[in-house]
Amino acid sequence: MGDKKVILVTGSDLAEQAVAMLGNYEIVYAGRQPTEAQLIALCEQYNPVAILVRYGKITASIMDAAPGLKVISKHGSGIDVIDQAAAAERNIAVCSAPGANAAAVAEHTWAMILACAKSVVSLDKRLRDGHWDKSTHKSLELEGLTLGLIGLGAIGSRVATVGNAFGMRVLAYDPFAKTLPSSCERAETLNDLLSHADVISLHCPLTADNRGMINAETLARCKRGAILVNTARGGLIDDNALIHALDEGILRSAALDSFTVEPLAAPHIWQGREDVIISPHIGGVSEASYIKMGTVAAGNILQVLNTSR
Repeated sequence: MGDKKVILVTGSDLAEQAVAMLGNYEIVYAGRQPTEAQLIALCEQYNPVAILVRYGKITASIMDAAPGLKVISKHGSGIDVIDQAAAAERNIAVCSAPGANAAAVAEHTWAMILACAKSVVSLDKRLRDGHWDKSTHKSLELEGLTLGLIGLGAIGSRVATVGNAFGMRVLAYDPFAKTLPSSCERAETLNDLLSHADVISLHCPLTADNRGMINAETLARCKRGAILVNTARGGLIDDNALIHALDEGILRSAALDSFTVEPLAAPHIWQGREDVIISPHIGGVSEASYIKMGTVAAGNILQVLNTSR
C-alpha cells in the first residue's frame, strides 16, 4: 500500500478523470453494494482519510472505524445515505455534488413522463403480443395540462423549462426557494399543487420532515387521473398508499426510479403492474454525469484535505 493515505470508494469504479485528481492518494474500492460490516472492516484495515460514497450508507459505526476520517464526499447530490449528525459530532465534513447530474436526471424524468402519457411500454408489449391498438388507444396530450414540481432546484428547474416547451402550465412547490423563474407559478402548499397538477414530479431531497410526504392523505387530494413520477428518493412515497391510489383510479400511472429499499430485487410489489414504470435508480447516470459526479466528489475531498493540513 505504501505511504500514501487512503481514500475509500464505496463502489467498484470511478471515472478516470477523478482517479487522476486523486493521484496522491491510494484508492481502495469497496465493491458493488458493500455492507456496513464490509465497510467497517475496510476502515479498520486502511483508516481512510476520506470516503467517496457511491453506494450504501455511511453510519456512525463506519466513521468510528476510521479515526483518521476527515471528509465524506457523495458521488451525487443525495446525502441522506450519510449520518450527517454523527459526522458533525466527529468533525467530519460532508460534501455533495449538487447539479452534477441535473441534466441526466431531468432528461430521465421527461423520458418517464412521456412513457406514461404515451403508454410507450404497454403499447410496445401489446404490439409484440400481436395486437394493433390504433383504433382503440388514446394517449394523453400534455399541451395545456399542468405540471406540478415538488422541489425546484437544479433538476426541477430543468424539468420546468421542458414543461414550458411542451406548452404546459408549470406549478412549483418549494418552501425553500426564495424566488421562482417567470416560467413557474408558486404553489403555496403541497395540497394546492396536488389538487391542480396533471403530472406530479418529485425533485426534493429526502429529510426527516418530508419522509412519506406522498401518502394516503396527500394522494387523496390529487387531481383524478394524474401521473406521478419520482426520480428523487423512494422514501418520499408510501408504497401501499401509491398502490391504493392506482387501484382506485386516483392516479392514471406512476413512474419510479428510486425505491424505499434498494436494490429492488424480485419478487417486489411492482411486478405485474402495467400502470407503473420502473428503472433501477439510474436517472442520474450518464456518461457525462458519471465524469462530472466523480470529479466534483474528488474535488470536494481535495479541498477539505488540503485545508485541514
